[in-house]
Amino acid sequence: MAVTYTTVITLKPGAAAAFMALLTPVLDAMRHEATFINAVLHQDGGDPDRFMLYETWANPRDLEEVQMGRAYRTACWQGLPELLREPREVAAWQPLRTDFRTAIEPAG
Repeated sequence: MAVTYTTVITLKPGAAAAFMALLTPVLDAMRHEATFINAVLHQDGGDPDRFMLYETWANPRDLEEVQMGRAYRTACWQGLPELLREPREVAAWQPLRTDFRTAIEPAG
């Protein structure tokens, strides 16, 4: 049963570039995992230091027991705490329906 996780990340002012440098390699690597379905990173239009990561995995047990410990996540796990303005907010959701027209182009 697939599970979607939303993670709201609120950074210290000016930390967005450092955050993206930590997160980009993780997103680039995890898309190749067998149980990965999708991920979408969002940035708050009113607060450039606030992000929401939406990711769906086919097997939540695999995510927790295997994927979260992958070596490509280490730098992000180690560097993220010093960038945070407040603790991450993580929620798990059960997908009921999926509708996508096409890939979303990043805002200019």
